[in-house]
Amino acid sequence: MTESSIRLQISLCGIPLRNPIIAASGTFAYGVEFTSVADVEGIGAFVVKGISRRPMDGNPPPRIWETGSGMMNSIGLQNIGVEAFVRDKVPALRRIATPYLVNVFGYQPEDYSEIVRILDDTDGPAGYELNVSCPNTKHGGIFFSSDPGLLNELVSGITKIARRPVIVKLSPNVARIEPLARAAADAGASAISLVNTFVALAIDVRTRRPRIGAGFGGLSGPAIKPIALRMVYEAAQAVKIPIVGLGGIATGEDAAEFLIAGATAVQVGTANFWDPGSSVRIARELDEFLKEENIASVRELTGTLRFQKS
Repeated sequence: MTESSIRLQISLCGIPLRNPIIAASGTFAYGVEFTSVADVEGIGAFVVKGISRRPMDGNPPPRIWETGSGMMNSIGLQNIGVEAFVRDKVPALRRIATPYLVNVFGYQPEDYSEIVRILDDTDGPAGYELNVSCPNTKHGGIFFSSDPGLLNELVSGITKIARRPVIVKLSPNVARIEPLARAAADAGASAISLVNTFVALAIDVRTRRPRIGAGFGGLSGPAIKPIALRMVYEAAQAVKIPIVGLGGIATGEDAAEFLIAGATAVQVGTANFWDPGSSVRIARELDEFLKEENIASVRELTGTLRFQKS
């Protein structure tokens, strides 16, 4: 084992990772597609795109719009559905040594439960990431991610049946993140990941129409990093379970910032669109930072933010 590998290795919810860099859901397809353009085995883990109970076609185009220091997207959670995922993608995923998690979403608790039951009977996934940014149709369109009670109910139902770690992906589109973080932790979540994208709007001034086919889209990229860092810090102060931080990470030092704010691991998202090998590069840059700072283990960074005394 090399000095570099010792510096970077961590354990997340009992899952051993060679480094704390995880490719984020929605930016890494189903994982297998990236094996020809990136060293997938050079990152800690990856999260496959959101999987629903049944196939979904997604939103009308255009689905992506580049913004200043970021991008907007409204893919609409297009995917092949859980049964096709297990049949067509999992066999190829088993040939990749890097652990992967499955992003799971639905519009009522039963959707999540059915997907997890099917995946639990499948050899392959290391864990699940619950995307709770969808409206609960059973409760009139209230978003799981904005109601602590609904969130607790959803996560409790999944953690009672899941045979693998459950990470809850929180939305930043709330007044305060702490009540949602506590609701997920109290419901038995193994970890929390945050933040998801910010609801945003871009307008074509000549046509006076939205740049995104569905109207609103999710803003991601470097533009959101300072807000994401603040929310990761707040969540880390509110709960004792691990935090996976994401939001605009493009360099090794960006990753270090999230770890210092309280994250155990980080996810790289938007950067994968313009550089498929960005997650591997960020892992290498993080290792170089640790070496320069004489830090023996990346675990020593987590939660070390110091505020200036007044």
